[in-house]
Amino acid sequence: MRVLVIGGDGYCGWATALYLSNKGFEVGILDSLVRRHWDAELQVETLTPIAPIQTRLQRWKDLTGKTIDLFIGDINNYLFLVNSLQQFQPDAIVHFGEQRSAPFSMIDRDHAVLTQSNNVIGNLNLLYGIHEHCPDCHLVKLGTMGEYGTPNIDIEEGYITIEHNGRKDTLPYPKQPGSFYHLSKVHDSHNIHFACKIWGLRATDLNQGIVYGVLTEETGMDELLINRLDYDGVFGTALNRFCIQAAIGHPLTVYGTGGQTRALLDIRDTVRCIEIAINNPADKGEFRVFNQFTEMFSISGLADMVQKAGADLGLKVEVNNLENPRVELEEHYFNAKNTKLQDLGLVPHNLSDSLLDSLLNFATKYQSRVDQSQILPQVQWRK
Repeated sequence: MRVLVIGGDGYCGWATALYLSNKGFEVGILDSLVRRHWDAELQVETLTPIAPIQTRLQRWKDLTGKTIDLFIGDINNYLFLVNSLQQFQPDAIVHFGEQRSAPFSMIDRDHAVLTQSNNVIGNLNLLYGIHEHCPDCHLVKLGTMGEYGTPNIDIEEGYITIEHNGRKDTLPYPKQPGSFYHLSKVHDSHNIHFACKIWGLRATDLNQGIVYGVLTEETGMDELLINRLDYDGVFGTALNRFCIQAAIGHPLTVYGTGGQTRALLDIRDTVRCIEIAINNPADKGEFRVFNQFTEMFSISGLADMVQKAGADLGLKVEVNNLENPRVELEEHYFNAKNTKLQDLGLVPHNLSDSLLDSLLNFATKYQSRVDQSQILPQVQWRK
């Protein structure tokens, strides 16, 4: 099967492209490399040293004999996108190619507009490209659990059955996004759902939780294949950020009370979920939604786990509760369903002491690359 990974130079995309290539898929990467540009704009580098994409792909070929095609360009450029689709002829498209940071989208008006135009228009271009040039291709689109917000009822997988005034219907689950980034993902979901209905496209929307970890079998094969690991207040995610803070002796930055509950998964499960979705495509005209996570934790619970794991390694780890820069509930009900991927064969890697030890040791190895001025949150939702 031929699989085009859009955003294949990024955190989830790079690990996925190598994993699928290793599994025998014919893989292409399409990426504008803008994520590297945003690092330069924010004047911060990933914890790990990332080689140029061409160097990474050559090293992969040297080690495995497998070739990954590369298309450098922006899917907001429709002509470039169409030319890439016609050249590669994908059976499935994995779409990671979006601005994925809530804080980045909340920096100011320019970054909110950039996020929404990049994400929504790029996704809409992709829908037209599939419709016009590869209509039987299966779109596997990365969504986010953040689309749902924190409702005071259980979160279903994409749809909810409602009875109202004596009538009953199954409808898309209500969305309560918490940033302009999360709003862009909601717009994407609506556009994909509509395209499936009117054009008969097939699509799987993966509402992913917070991803942690850095090593997969493939990215751990060689230093030149290593994945990025962000620790800064804009692109760093909770557990990865905590482990890096612990490794350098910086207090863990818990926003508010830390009672916010979030869905999480190991990056090894991210790549496996993509494989499962590809191998079990949606039907023609079907827009299906999988909640892609394995466990739920409060932010303060994650901090406590990192503090304990650090102590076991001889690290003195403090926890600081900071004034919350975001507008969000800090104590709330959260119970989300996540059975569909496991029904199709996902065997989760649950968060364990050994995984935390690995992350902490990894962070310690590269701690000299940390710029401590980038750790504290600098983006305020109410600004």
